[in-house]
Amino acid sequence: MTKPLNIGMIGYGFMGRAHSNAYCKVNHFFDLKYRPVLKAVCARNAENAKAFADQWGYESIETDWRKLVERKDIDVIDICTPNNTHAEIALAAAAYKKMILCEKPLAMNGPEGLKMVQAIEKAGVANMVWYNYRRVPAVTLAKNLIDEGKLGRVFHYRAKFLQDWTIKADLPQGGQGLWRIDVAAAGSGVSGDLLAHCIDTALWLNGPIESLSATTETFVKERKHNLTGKVEKVGIDDACMFMCRFANGSLATFESTRYARGHKALNTFEINGENASLSWDLHDLHRLGVYDYKEGEGKLRGWKSVHVTDNSPEHPYMDKWWVPGLQIGYEHSFVHQVADFLTGLASGKPAMPDFRDAYRTQVVLDAIMESAKDGTWKKVAAV
Repeated sequence: MTKPLNIGMIGYGFMGRAHSNAYCKVNHFFDLKYRPVLKAVCARNAENAKAFADQWGYESIETDWRKLVERKDIDVIDICTPNNTHAEIALAAAAYKKMILCEKPLAMNGPEGLKMVQAIEKAGVANMVWYNYRRVPAVTLAKNLIDEGKLGRVFHYRAKFLQDWTIKADLPQGGQGLWRIDVAAAGSGVSGDLLAHCIDTALWLNGPIESLSATTETFVKERKHNLTGKVEKVGIDDACMFMCRFANGSLATFESTRYARGHKALNTFEINGENASLSWDLHDLHRLGVYDYKEGEGKLRGWKSVHVTDNSPEHPYMDKWWVPGLQIGYEHSFVHQVADFLTGLASGKPAMPDFRDAYRTQVVLDAIMESAKDGTWKKVAAV
């Protein structure tokens, strides 16, 4: 018999759909002690909230997130709103002792993120940040191989996240669907939106970053703002690159942009160690590239493409899905994240990344912005 866990979700956009789908599916495939109940969805527009609630099966709606947070029948607050609202909602939810799931990045900056961490740790409530790429089975397998020592000493890490949707100079900024181009709502551009994913994955796989040097560029300097109707300065970064040194001595390069024509979501990483290398590409997310130097010399030695869809303990999560060889997709990473959160809730061993873990990414983002501003190497504060 599962115990119901009442979800109150704030926001109904792209991530609202991804999260709702995960809540609906998770108990059909995972044996869990808790069962998410779609109790309420909150949005400023009542008509839109009602339409979303009807489509996904939410029992009720709210148009004021404060009322949702105050409701006694809500166990979990899921924050799927623009970045500038994360802190206020999370602090209020923590005060009411609600569990909190928050979209990435955690906050607008490090100091704001730290306040969120301190508040939620004081409240002692379960929490998690939606860095879903950790839950792609091939990425989780990479983590397992690294933890087993498969790579040996790591020398290099490289990652990129490329898109092309803001190239048009007449694309406006601000408002629904375009808040990511508005610095007041987003805090940053591709660094916080795209590189945050790459950084979280890198910290998880390869450990802390010690220092970095970054550069950013805003290619279109002014855009019309949807909310004011005026042409205003663009404050976000359209492109960001940085190189860094990890605490384990490895060197790394990271690149993100929304100006890579032909790319909608090219998210990749490669890790080079003394004994082996690993690579992964979101466009072929069920495959992990593996090069094992210890396999010996010969004409057949080379990179292998491991199809991570086997129903076996060696392939993370896959025993919960289909027969061997049938792949899964992007949406399943969110199902896995919900499953891990609920498992952690039942066991008392929290699933990562929690707020403090996500704060580590926020500190790296701050260092990136500071380095890009003055052109110097920056030490990344230890967390």
